[in-house]
Parts: sequence; structure tokens; C-alpha cells
Amino acid sequence: MRKPVILAVDDDADVLHAVERDLRRRYGEQYRIMGADSGQSALEIVRQLKLRGDVVSLFLVDQRMPRMTGVEFLAKGIKDFPRAKRVLLTAYADTEAAINAINEVQIDHYLIKPWDPPEERLYPVLDDLLEHWLGGHHPQFEGIRVIGQKWSPQAHEVKYFLARHQIPFKWLDFEIDAEARSMVEHAGKGGHLPLVLFPDGSYLFDPTLSQLGEKLGLKAHPEMPHYDLVIIGAGPAGLAAAVYGASEGLRTVMIERVAPGGQAGSSSRIENYLGFPAGLSGGDLARRAVAQARRFGAEILTPQHGKKIRLNGQYRVLTLSDDSEINCQVLLIATGVSYRQLEIPGLERLTGAGVYYGSAMTEEMYCRDQDVYIVGAGNSAGQAAMYLSRFARCVKLLARGDSLAKSMSQYLIDELARTPNVVAQLQTRVVEAHGENHLESITIANDQTGQTTTAPAVALFIFIGATPHTTCVADLIECDERGYILSGADLTLNGRRPRNWPLERKPYLLETNVPGIFVAGDVRHGSIKRVASAVGEGSIAIELIHQYLDRV
Repeated sequence: MRKPVILAVDDDADVLHAVERDLRRRYGEQYRIMGADSGQSALEIVRQLKLRGDVVSLFLVDQRMPRMTGVEFLAKGIKDFPRAKRVLLTAYADTEAAINAINEVQIDHYLIKPWDPPEERLYPVLDDLLEHWLGGHHPQFEGIRVIGQKWSPQAHEVKYFLARHQIPFKWLDFEIDAEARSMVEHAGKGGHLPLVLFPDGSYLFDPTLSQLGEKLGLKAHPEMPHYDLVIIGAGPAGLAAAVYGASEGLRTVMIERVAPGGQAGSSSRIENYLGFPAGLSGGDLARRAVAQARRFGAEILTPQHGKKIRLNGQYRVLTLSDDSEINCQVLLIATGVSYRQLEIPGLERLTGAGVYYGSAMTEEMYCRDQDVYIVGAGNSAGQAAMYLSRFARCVKLLARGDSLAKSMSQYLIDELARTPNVVAQLQTRVVEAHGENHLESITIANDQTGQTTTAPAVALFIFIGATPHTTCVADLIECDERGYILSGADLTLNGRRPRNWPLERKPYLLETNVPGIFVAGDVRHGSIKRVASAVGEGSIAIELIHQYLDRV
């Protein structure tokens, strides 16, 4: 935890040095002692401390300074740190000004120079003031702070990115938080929200994910131009492949668009994963897998994604989003899927402002004691309903089918039934979303009765269907009519020969129509949409990759 600051201000260099020396000798272990040689430079220090999230415990300020007196400085400085104790250093001739300052800026004490010996004339006064300050001090959050507007899609994207990378942050609402508005003013009036403040005092206005990742020290650029194995996607399949590939000696790099974990990484609770009887969150699973992959030497690049794949003899060349290229002998596509967009009036405009695809744990504060809605009938929808039930007044799960059992695990169905503030409404669908700047209400249709109703809603979470991420391979890799990648026996059905297949042998189990390009996880045609099966496919893919490399 960072130390509170004692700030001394005096334009006389010798006096300032003496003050700092005496303060450091007495308070240096518990406080950070800082000095400024003018009121203006002191205000700049105050600005930087505010942006860093530091706190000032005491101002010790000389009254007679050119351009800005001590009282004038305090009148400005205490706006940012109103709880800081204020002590004025004065000459005997300035005692009247010091007395007036008690009313003007509520100084706590004034000291007449010189203060020697400090044991008698300085420390007793400051000891008493600092003890009183400590009695009401509550340490501030020292991590990243995000300032934005409540229903801003850009702010939601930043919060989601930080949450997915499990980076702690504090959210400050610009519209209702005076401190947040003060910090935006300090950072500069020309920037656009959201504003991200970092512990070192630096900040970014409306950052892109690439800018945010670079500032956080995430790795977006490969160390080498050539690898044995490149994995596109860091969901459960990609992570498993990275662990097994790197542990078996393959020079491995994994490319991830947002954050490791994939769709599973946003799950609030996975309770049926082998070996975790109490369950674990998708974020925990991703964190453990990332640590394991890095331990074996795998590189992970994020935020980064592939734009296009081309062939260069026996090598596969991946063009990244920044137009750089990586060469590899083997490529594994584990790009996963995303939730399908719900095509109804009003929804697209409100996405990120009350309408969210997938889990949105970062928005839980706005769901407290409110009615929220979830569209979907799979495990992800059920897990989100259980998570939100801890905060919301009522969670209404809307499903088009006549039973949850067709797509949801029984343990989740039983948990939902035992949770009093979760209501499952079957044969029901959302037909319209309403709101100006954010979601305010939704219109719901009951297919059984034919009735429609409009109900207030602050949040709508959508978990329907899946759309595979295959944009970067569409021109080269064979996919089914829904965009899922074909592999193995699915490529040779009815004796047909795969496109771009030059070899006599048939494709391996998870091999695509291009030798040396494999697929695993939810993006594969015919995959079982479960975390355990994706992990299994990722590990199996490495064995098949070894077989391929042995024959090259």
C-alpha cells in the first residue's frame, strides 16, 4: 500500500531542505515526504497525486511566497484533498494573515519560523494533526480506475476487457461522482470518455484494446518470425493445445483476440468440469491454463487476431491484425464461436447500453435490486441466471422451447428451480427493445397464448445459438453451410476428395482440407459444445500434429 503524502511548500531552497529533512526524520517510515519550491509547482504535484490515486495527509506551506501565497495555494490544493491537514509557516510579521487564514481556508495550525528545535515546536503539533487524520482515513483503491458514463458501450468494452484479463479496477460514474469529474478535469478537457487512470499517474482517453493491452504490459507481438505451432484462439481447446504442444517441445505461440478463456472464460460458474467438485469460474480456469502454458514456454499474444492465412511451400503464413506475419509448420484453428445476434427492432442500437451478449459480470452493479432478463436455454444462460440472482430482484429466463431439458444440464435446471428469484418463462421470446440512450423496457411475446407484454428492464443478456469465427480462413478452409470447419472423415464423405488436398493419405481426425492446418473446439463441425470436450480436442490435436510433422 502506498504511503500517504506530506507535502511541504517553500520558495526558499534552504528552508525547504530543512523542512523536508525534519519531516523525513520523524515521519519518513509512515509517510511519503515531498517538497515544492512554489505554489504553482505544488499544484502540479497535487494534480499528479490525484491522477495516481495517492492521498495527501498534510500540507505544510510557507505563507510569504512570490506569485502565489501559501493561503492562495491552500485554497486551490484543498479542493482535491479536502481532508488533508493544513499548517501555515509564517514569520512573526505575518501572524495576522495566518489568523485570517483560519477562516479563509480553515488552516489547522500556524507555526512561526524558525521551528527549532523540532522536537518541541514542530513534531508535537504535527503528531496531533496526523493522528487525527489517520483516525478518519480509509485507504483508497490503488489499482486501475475507469471513469465513464453509465450506459456507454465504449466504457463497457473497457470494463469487459479488464475483467476478462482478471485485472482489478474501480469504476467511477462520471455523471454522479464529483471526484470522477475532478479527475477528468485534471487529465484534460479535450479527451473523450471513458478515461482509464493507471497507478503510475498516466492515463488514456477512450483507448483501443490494443492501446490498453500495451499499457498493461500484455504481449501483442511475437518474439520470433517462425514457430513449429501457431494456435489461433485461446479458449479451452487452444489453451490445452498450448500446454501439450509447448510441454512436448514444440515452439508454440497462441493468438487471442480479446482474452484467454474464450466463451467459457466469461462463464460465472462451471460446476460439471472434472476434478472441481465445488465448481470454478471460467476466469479461474483460464488463469490456471495460461499459467501452465507459459510455464512450458508457450507465448500468448493478446489482444491480437489473425486476418488471413496463406501457404508458402511447406509453411503456413498467418497475417496478424497489425499486418505483421508469422510463419509456422503447423497451424491449429481454435477460434471458437460467439453468441448469435438477436435480430429484433431496437436491439442493435442498445447493445452495450443495457443489452449484452454473453456474461456481463462487469454490469452487476446496475442489476442490484432490479428486474433483469436473460434470453437463452443453454448452460451459459443458466449459469448467468444463477450468478445474477445474487444481485437482481428478479431474473427472468426467456426460452423459446417448451422445456429447458433439451439444452440445459439437469443440475442447472434443479438449481434454477430452487432459486426463488429466478423465473423461467418457456415458449417466450423478446420481440422489441425500447429506450433512448439505454435499455428501458422490452416487449415479450408468449407463443403459447399469443399475448405480448411490455415490461421495464435495465439489462438484457443474450445467450442464443453460436456463430463460428472463421473469417480469416474462409478462402482456404472448407466449412459446412453454417460456417463450421470440416475435418477428418467429414471431408471425404461419399468418397469425395477435399479441395486443396495434394496427399495420397486421407486427412487425420482433426486435420482440415489443407495438410498441416488442424482444427479443435467449438469451431469444428460436429463438435460437442462442452469445455471438457474442447480441452480433449486440443490435447488430441497435438498428437495428430506430431504424426504430421513426423511425415513431413
